[in-house]
Amino acid sequence: MSKELLGALDVLETEKGIDKQVVIDALEAALVSAYKRNYDQAQNVEVEFDQRKGDIHVYAVKKVVDQVYDSRLEVGLDEALTINKGYELGDDIKFEVTPKNFGRIAAQTAKQVILQRVREAERNIIYNQYSQYENEIVTGEVERQDSRFVYVSLGKVEAVMGRQDQMPNETYRIHDRVKVYVTRVENATKGPQVFVSRTHADLLKRLFEQEVPEIYDGTVEIMAIAREAGDRAKVAVRSNNPDIDPVGTSVGPRGQRVQTIVNELGGENMDIVEWTDDEAKFIANALNPAEVLDVIFDPNNERACEVIVPDYQLSLAIGKRGQNARLAAKLTGYKIDIKSESEASAIMEADQAADEATTGATVSEDDATEPAAETVADDTTSEETPVNDATTDVASDESAE
Repeated sequence: MSKELLGALDVLETEKGIDKQVVIDALEAALVSAYKRNYDQAQNVEVEFDQRKGDIHVYAVKKVVDQVYDSRLEVGLDEALTINKGYELGDDIKFEVTPKNFGRIAAQTAKQVILQRVREAERNIIYNQYSQYENEIVTGEVERQDSRFVYVSLGKVEAVMGRQDQMPNETYRIHDRVKVYVTRVENATKGPQVFVSRTHADLLKRLFEQEVPEIYDGTVEIMAIAREAGDRAKVAVRSNNPDIDPVGTSVGPRGQRVQTIVNELGGENMDIVEWTDDEAKFIANALNPAEVLDVIFDPNNERACEVIVPDYQLSLAIGKRGQNARLAAKLTGYKIDIKSESEASAIMEADQAADEATTGATVSEDDATEPAAETVADDTTSEETPVNDATTDVASDESAE
């Protein structure tokens, strides 16, 4: 058994990449439990594996004490000195207690430990391998499908794609080759579990990086993505080089670059717009292909705005079932209220009329107040007149005198 065990450990280390010492440590711990279980022993025991010969030895560990209360755990100082005069109180002494038939138990335990370690090592290898692909694109083969998942083989592991990660315009058949985006990798008890998606926005980003060298090297940068998988997507790009047009570069000559991505996603339409620091201009770009006349920001809500478009462009700006406006709002992070030019003018005229009416009412109230002031002035004058008359009379009397 010793030679076979040593050979097995060498094979594990060479072919499976499992460290021999890790298996030996696990084997020794398992043999301690096996010894206590099979020989009804509860004392402190240690198992040592001879890596040169492959032999296994079991030792009972006892502490040197003055007075022995439990012979299974303690040994007297006098007895310890007969073994070796260098022992002192508190030292641990190992006494070999290897049973004669322990080899059979050791072989069974070794087999179980090795199989367990092989499974763990394979799970760790797969987890480490695919965890590196997290947030990246991989190509897999559809294996099967049920009501919850599409199962995609990635080689050594089977990935799962939930219903929310499946494209509504795609049908997945066995042996189909598909590009999927690895959203997360979990090291579960039953083995590594890889979750993939075809609807994630970052799948689109990785596809652009594959098709557009300028995006891959960072010359052109994807700033935002708004996507309704399988139907339409908007991508905002900017250039870090003033001599490079980000939109034209992303589209490619005669649209070849973006068309490759559209084909990969089953005909999903792409709107590529230029990202800019000017938020009003960016919002106008996001509503492409509609023409925008004006963007008015809401003073009471910093993330809301009103967009004015020509009358004939209103339906285009809103889009089918509001899709264009919805994607633009998601791309920019603004709540967008779209109005036609005539509607906006009518609202503005109504507001002006209301303001004028309010102003007129205020002026009328002021006018109504002025006669009262004049009356007071008249009253004052009428009250002063007798005083003047009295003064005149006094003056006349004096003259008469």
